Amino acid sequence: MPRMKFMNTEIDNLTMQEALQAIDQVIHENKSVYVVTPNVDHIVQLETNKKLQMVYKNAFLILTDGKPLQWIACWYGTPIKEKISGSDLFPLLCKMAAENGYKMFFLGAAEGIAAKAADNLTNKFPGLNVIGTYSPPLGFEKNCKELDKIKSIIKSLKPDILIVGLGCPKQEYFMYQYCKDLEVPISFGLGASFDFEAGNIKRAPKWMSRHGLEWLFRITQDPKRMLKRYFVDDCMIFRLAIKYKRAMK
Repeated sequence: MPRMKFMNTEIDNLTMQEALQAIDQVIHENKSVYVVTPNVDHIVQLETNKKLQMVYKNAFLILTDGKPLQWIACWYGTPIKEKISGSDLFPLLCKMAAENGYKMFFLGAAEGIAAKAADNLTNKFPGLNVIGTYSPPLGFEKNCKELDKIKSIIKSLKPDILIVGLGCPKQEYFMYQYCKDLEVPISFGLGASFDFEAGNIKRAPKWMSRHGLEWLFRITQDPKRMLKRYFVDDCMIFRLAIKYKRAMK
């Protein structure tokens, strides 16, 4: 499918429904691909992170997550059809899996969180088959034995959909490096989605999300971590937006 150039990456300019159709089709094709959902933080990291740039170049779908990116795209005169956040996509994937008999595996989050999310989602979507969850220990990505254990668990269970919630860029690196080895038709890096579905972290009210204020709500939930992210790291987006606006001319 054709991609649209946007700042320092490309995106698949799709509606949520179009994205779900593409996902459903690729599951049947069994190609072992992965999906990324860039937000402001990802765009800032992509500017200098060569490894993350390679991850994005090889992604099956690049789906825009965040009202600020939609606003920038409108300013550029190239509107993005729909905000597709990972936390909105996740329950819809579970609904699709329940309706089509797809098996899911959840990897990531703190101990017990992914399992709690699986329980809640199974209650919400009768027929959902989460065949396994695993919360890897800190630093697992540098531990060959732990990586082999994770790969062995997932390959033995043969899920159709793998959800990875390790935070950016760790989850993106994992999918890029191992998705072919795992032989899972499609993998998603969905950040804090397990915490949201487990009830461990509250999601912003829908009106805040619609108006691009989800970041403000998240600061109230985790001020120690989010204040630096939103007010220091992610402020770089303003300079980048102007830089790529000038480059378009």
